[in-house]
Order: sequence, then C-alpha cells, then structure tokens
Amino acid sequence: MVTLVMSSHCPGSTPPRPIFVPSCPAGQGPAYLGTLVGEPPAQVLMSSSDEEVTRLRHEEPHEGSHFANADCLAKKDLLTEDDIYCCSLSKTLCHTSTPVTVGFYSPCGTRLHSLLENIAGCMHKESCRREENEYRRTHQKPRRPEGLNYLTLLWYLVFYEPVITEVHLRRKNIDFLFIRFSAWQYAGSDKLWAGLVTTLCDHIRQHFGPLPLSFYHVVGTRPRFASGFSQNEWRLKKKVALAAGGLVVILLAGASLATVVLFVPGIRDGSTLKVISSVFAAISGSGVVLAVAPVIKHLIITQKKKIESMTNNQKFTSHLGFMSAVKREIELLTSFIYYMEIFERQRLRIVFEITSLDMCYPERVVGVLNAINTLLSDTNAPFIFILVVDPCIITSCLEQAGSMKGMADNGYLYLNRTVSLPFSIPEIGTRSKMRFLHETFQNREDLMYRIITRNVEQGVRKSKGKDAALADLEASVEMDQHQIDAQAVQYIHEAFHCLHDELDCLYRYIPDSIIQMKRIVNTIPITLRLMTQQHSLRHSICPRSVAGWVVLANQWPCRLSWVLQCMQDNQQCQPPSDFDQRPLWEVFVDNCKELFSMNKELKSIMALDGDPELFQKFLSQDFPFTVQDGAKYLKYTVNLDHSMRHQMGQIRALATLDKIYKKKEANPDKTD
Repeated sequence: MVTLVMSSHCPGSTPPRPIFVPSCPAGQGPAYLGTLVGEPPAQVLMSSSDEEVTRLRHEEPHEGSHFANADCLAKKDLLTEDDIYCCSLSKTLCHTSTPVTVGFYSPCGTRLHSLLENIAGCMHKESCRREENEYRRTHQKPRRPEGLNYLTLLWYLVFYEPVITEVHLRRKNIDFLFIRFSAWQYAGSDKLWAGLVTTLCDHIRQHFGPLPLSFYHVVGTRPRFASGFSQNEWRLKKKVALAAGGLVVILLAGASLATVVLFVPGIRDGSTLKVISSVFAAISGSGVVLAVAPVIKHLIITQKKKIESMTNNQKFTSHLGFMSAVKREIELLTSFIYYMEIFERQRLRIVFEITSLDMCYPERVVGVLNAINTLLSDTNAPFIFILVVDPCIITSCLEQAGSMKGMADNGYLYLNRTVSLPFSIPEIGTRSKMRFLHETFQNREDLMYRIITRNVEQGVRKSKGKDAALADLEASVEMDQHQIDAQAVQYIHEAFHCLHDELDCLYRYIPDSIIQMKRIVNTIPITLRLMTQQHSLRHSICPRSVAGWVVLANQWPCRLSWVLQCMQDNQQCQPPSDFDQRPLWEVFVDNCKELFSMNKELKSIMALDGDPELFQKFLSQDFPFTVQDGAKYLKYTVNLDHSMRHQMGQIRALATLDKIYKKKEANPDKTD
C-alpha cells in the first residue's frame, strides 16, 4: 500500500509531481531519511486543526449519544495550541545532534512551566516508542543498573573498557534525564555558573548512584572507537586483570601462611614463618587499602563539593588553570555518560532546563551563558540546553554587563551565537486559555467533590469496556495521525533537498556560519510539522517555500518583523480588497523610510539583518511572498523573536500619536 501525496506548486520551482509515501505500520516510519528526519512517532497524538479535532474527537455530546458516555473523551485530553508546539519541538529534539542550545523565548511567566512539563512528557513517550522499536529489531532491552546489573556494572568498571561499535552507532533508543535549574536560587552568589555546573554533577550522581561514579573516577576509561566492524563492545583491561590476579595470589598466599601458623603446632612456634606471614599480610593489606581508599575518597568528596571548594578559594580562582580544572571535571562526567550509554545499550541525553535567568543580575547572566558556551558544549556532548528566557531582558543584561564590553555590545548578536535552535512561543491560543481557565476552576474547593465523583463514574465505564463506536473513532484518529506524520517526514525530506540543491537558488542565501546553518536545519522540521497539523494547509504545503520562509526569518529578522507589523496594521484599517495578493516587498518599500527613521531606537535589532541587496533579490525575485503568505506563515514562525515586532508596533504607535498631536497643535481651530 502507498499513499499518494501531491506537492503543491512553488514560485520558481518545478511543476507539482506525485510523491509516493509508503504506508507503514503504526509507530514505524521511513528509515531512509537519516537522523535529522527520523521516524514519526505515532503514539503522540496531535491536533490536526481546530475544525478537525472538533469534528473527530470532541463534538458536543447530546443526550443519549455515544460520546456522552466517554465524557467527551475527557476535556483534559483536548490538544491545545501549546500541545502542538511542544510536541513538534520534542520530535525535533529527539533527532537533533547534540550539543544543542534551545532558545525557549516567551514572556509568558508561569505558563512556561506547563510548557516544559509538556515537552518532557512528549519526549518520554518518544523514548518509550523508540525502546519498543529497538526491541523488535534487536530483541535486546536496555540494561538498567539495578539488582544484579548493578554488580555487573561495577565489575565492568574495574576490568573492562568500552568500545564504540557499529552496533552502538545504529541504536535508536534514547533515554532522557531532565534537570531543572532555577537561576534565581543562586542569584545571590557571584558564581552563578558554578551553581549550574554543581547542579549537573549532583543530578547525574543521584541518577546513576555514587558508587559507579566513584569507581569510574578511579579506574574508569573513556570509550574508544572500534578499529573495524567488530561487534564486541567490551575489551579486557589486561594490566588491571594482571594486577588484580597478583593481589589475589598474594591474599591467598598470606591466608595460607596464616592458617599454617595458627593450626600447625610444630610451625606455630617458629619465628621465621611468622615474619613471612606478617610481610604477606602487610603487602596484601596495603594493596587492598590502596585500591579501596580512592573509591572511598570520591564517595566522601563529591564533584559538587570539589567544585564548590575551588570556587570558594579566592587564591585558586585567580589561578591560571582554574577554569581548566573545572572543565576537566565536566569532561570526566561526560565520558562517564558515554560509558553508561554502552552499558545500558541505549543513547543518553541530559536535558538541562534553565529557568528564571532573566531575574538575575547582568553579570550572573553572562556567567551562565559562558558556562554553556565553554564548559558544557564539547563536541558531541550529550547535552540539550533549554534556555527559558525573555529575549528582551536577556539582551539588555548582556549589553549592560561590564565584563562583556566589546564582546556583546549587541545582545541579540551574542544570543544568536549561543542559541542553535530558536523557538519562540506565540501568544496563548484559545484552547490553551480555556484549559488554564478550566484548571483554575478545578482548584476551587467546592468543585472537588464533583471531580471525585466524575472520576469514579469514568472508572466504572472503563471497567465495562469501551464503546465500540468510540474505539473505532480512536482507531481512525490514530491512523489519520500516522498519515500526517508520514506526510510531514516527506515534506521535511523535500525541504532539505532544496537547501543543498545546486540547481536551486536557496542555498545562496544560507550564511557561512555553522551555527546559523544549524539554526535553519533545526527549525525547518518544526515549522513543517506544525503546518501539517492543520487540515486546511496539509495538502497545500510547498516545502521549498517553507524553507525559504525559515531562511528569510533567520537572515533578516528586523526587516521581516517590520513588514509583518506594517501588514497587520494595514489589515486592521480596512485595506483594499486586493491587499492580500500584494507582494511583501512592495509593503516593505512603502514603509522602509519609516523604519530607517527609527534607527536610533532599533539599532540593535537592525544589526541582526544580513545583506540588504540580497533581501531585495530574495523577496522581489526568488521568493515573492505575498501578504496572504505572510499571514499564513506567521503563526508557525518559531525562529523569529516576536518581541521585536511588538517593540516595533509600540514605537510606531507612539510615532503616529505624536504626528496627530503635532497636527492638532498646528491647526488648533480645525475640528473633525
């Protein structure tokens, strides 16, 4: 079975052609697209559109209807706009190479915590799905360091060194360790970055246990790559094995001599044998002490205490090798995670959620960003940083920090060099607002009894089994979602093809910076997944145009924000009927003089834009987007900082009021 998908015609592209997408079983997807595209998870159900969800899953129940028996499938299961955005981001993070720093931009305050919980839930579901698929493929389950496996881990740490083989590189299952770091808790310290590092060390120690980490400090070795196609993931440490064997021989010899001395009457009174047995006992005892003492030392003196003592020592902090010593501790922790990946037979990702950073002093903010850039972002380090900030506040902190003079005079540029995946959360949607209101109502004490009784009724219904019609409906929704995911993967594949196609002009607008390339490649899958969830857009998406729009938002964020703001202002003032078909380039030309007059207020934002001549060529020739296109893409543009557009709107509104006031002063007698 195949599904026929028609690609829509893009400006300047080849005519539409049919694309055959293989119909895969639930939970499986095309494997030929590589790690950036990956397999579309089918268990994380996402809303197709406002109309589709209302039609398929949440129709208003009538008296006696089948849906009334399921309480409308429980309102808490209704997927909101925030759910769709979080699911799309989590799918992309599961396929993105590490390390990656996600700029989670939003001025929403406490709403961010619910979004982070939503992302963690989606990533956990993806992890479970990948584990099931890996078990079907290899018939191997992840080996958790629990029970007998815990003793096996300690044995391997002492006597074996891990080898990265082709088998390990082909593993798709991933386990996520989430760490929440609230910068506000360490805001009073002048070493806020040290709090970030110690929090990382402490959580990893608690997750894997203090004993394995202490053993690794003493005798652990960093994994090596296999010399060929060998599938043996463990190699015996010959030197350690010989030393341990010698120690065992000495212990046995000492024990034998001690037994002879104690139990043989004729020899017991001899002094020579006593001296020899004492020497053997001393050697064996000292060998055991030398082997065990470092492990006990690392059990008592943790990495957290070690780093804290280094930062508290004023003489040592001014030492030339201070930061190098801290970095060595982080590298050791990273290599331990690599070791545990091979032992557990799965990939490990440390998801570090950094919150409340915009509540700290500017110097503290700089310290945390420097820690991310210099200490925790080694090549291929298994870290995913989710930087939860309001970009307006963070950029101001960077520009005001005395230590960043000459380095971050423009906070936006510095933040762009740090963040490799920008993700701007739009304003709260209707469904999200209704869910928060519903949860707020549920917190009232007078409603608790009704909630309890409703849960009891639902439990009785579940015990009787699901209604057949409801089961069929859920099955059809799951099948539809699987087709949506498969179609999204196909769109992503086409968009990536356009990026590196020499016959296409799009690659000429890609910047030379590797970080900017990563931002574009990481953003395209999210944008396409968001758009395929909309029923009205699903079959009319042009991957090339979407890729072009992502490049436009990445390369000229100031000019695009200005065009979108002018477009929205004109739409609010009853524009002409053909305004939707007007090119965005014409809108920019008509309002560019006003933008350049605000150079003083928008100096930092204007510095983000690339070559203005390329911008003209991009919008006027190669990608002639219209006002209708801009309105369609705006909702799914996650790599554009929406605070820029809001700031422009405020400045423009104040300028308009100033013009009206001056006009009234010039004509005081004139009435409307």
